Amino acid sequence: MSEQSQPEEKKKPFNSFQKQKQPRFNFNFYWIYGIILLMLIGINLFDWGNHPKEATWSQFSTWVKQGDIDRIVVVNKEVVQVYIKKTKLADPAFKAVSKKAFGNGLNDGPHYAFTIGDVGSFKKDLDDVQKDLAPEQRVNIVYNNNDRGYWDLLSWILPFFLLIVIYMFIIRRMGNGGGGSQIFNIGKSKATLFDKDLHVKVTFNDVAGLEEEKIEVMEIVDFLKTPKKYTQLGGKIPRGALLVGPPGTGKTLLAKAVAGEAQVPFFSLSGSDFVEMFVGVGASRVRDLFRQAKEKAPSIIFIDEIDAIGRARGKQPSFSANDERESTLNQLLTEMDGFGSNSGVIILAATNRADILDRALLRPGRFDRQIYVELPDLNGRKEIFKVHAKPLKLDNTVDLDFLAKQTPGFSGADLANLCNEAALIAARRNKTAIGHQDFLDAVDRIVGGLEKKNKIISTHEKNVIAYHESGHAAVSWLLEHTAPLIKVTIVPRGNSLGAAWYLPEERQITTREQILDEMCAALGGRAAEQVQFGAISTGALSDLEENYQASLCYCNGIWIERCNRKYQLL
Repeated sequence: MSEQSQPEEKKKPFNSFQKQKQPRFNFNFYWIYGIILLMLIGINLFDWGNHPKEATWSQFSTWVKQGDIDRIVVVNKEVVQVYIKKTKLADPAFKAVSKKAFGNGLNDGPHYAFTIGDVGSFKKDLDDVQKDLAPEQRVNIVYNNNDRGYWDLLSWILPFFLLIVIYMFIIRRMGNGGGGSQIFNIGKSKATLFDKDLHVKVTFNDVAGLEEEKIEVMEIVDFLKTPKKYTQLGGKIPRGALLVGPPGTGKTLLAKAVAGEAQVPFFSLSGSDFVEMFVGVGASRVRDLFRQAKEKAPSIIFIDEIDAIGRARGKQPSFSANDERESTLNQLLTEMDGFGSNSGVIILAATNRADILDRALLRPGRFDRQIYVELPDLNGRKEIFKVHAKPLKLDNTVDLDFLAKQTPGFSGADLANLCNEAALIAARRNKTAIGHQDFLDAVDRIVGGLEKKNKIISTHEKNVIAYHESGHAAVSWLLEHTAPLIKVTIVPRGNSLGAAWYLPEERQITTREQILDEMCAALGGRAAEQVQFGAISTGALSDLEENYQASLCYCNGIWIERCNRKYQLL
């Protein structure tokens, strides 16, 4: 469909951004701690009531003689509360008790207080002070028996009650997964559930270059959709399938496609999700995971990077941290195929280190199938390029078949990165479409590294590099079994000062003649330096490393041939 035929998007007016709904106010659980702390500080530091000031007997007797006291209240025969007359509160002597603690009104009292030992003695002393006063000037005593025992008891119980309530509230929040802490859910499974509410949109149509692998996995999905097709013949659904292959080949993508196609509950998690510093947590999470999967059966469990918990167990028992990993593995083995039934739960796992997995984990009954996801071949790379090229704007110069031939050994992730790098290079050059040269530059960028045009190299060094790379090109041109030469460059890229790039053949076996020719081509640059300059530089280090690998293959081939000859003689 052309760009003109596509419906135009409705343009939003400028004011629509101002009319958008404001974000809701989110209450943070930790604010409760701050509020409680402020309350405790306020209770301890501030005077919230109009508490009376401490007074002495001499001050009290002086106030009685001067007629400043309105009334006297004896509380519980222990404390004497003194009320000053309102007309006397304006006196500077009573300035400290004239106003309320909060506000500007007059203090109603009590204004002063002091403790007595005996009420009779206090009354006798008060009569002695007032014996010279007129009867209307004398102050009478009012007795008040205020029972504060319950209030004192409540003042001790209430703080503990508040602490218990807050503690229960915190436990409930943590038990529900809130509060930012998962200490009470540490033994629960961390698997992500994909069902009808949270559905994966990836299907098998999005997986390219893995036709044989898709057939193996699609059979499991087909069994979940139409089980009678297999059960009527006596067949049983595979207990599990293990996806094995190099990084970036699409193992996790296959699992996503299964989640999108199966239409059953799909639990996805990583092998590291079982690992925890607390003892027994891994086994508890395995039990909880299979419990949830059995409740929603038929279901699928996908464990990515299963080598994190599936490594081979040691022969000698130890008391190190590995015991926790082994207990997790033992629980996983029991749940996959143990004494209890585990019907309706299929296990999918992925790893690129199948050689270190425990043999008990790989046996039939647990992982009935091992699906090897290899690097894509020529046809697979074509299909992968078609998938990743759909969202790209390409011009007429781009040939996906040519790009597939130029990228041997690339994984699916490498090809996706290649398409993205080509788009970035084209955007950097202010192009409206991605061209053929942009893809070639992206290949150079991924294979060789970043181009370093400003690197300081002397003229002699440039000559040495030029003759070195020319030696590789000349020797590989003359030899029969070497890979075709694509490019020779002396522009520094990554850690190399120059490179001679070849297009290797996609072959599964290598003969002795091919190994010898590759060894000669690898040493061609070193020989060119020796012939031209009479000396050898350190630039041939990578050539020696490559030649060492080829020589190992050559020696292994000779050893195998000698063994075959000895076997024939016997």
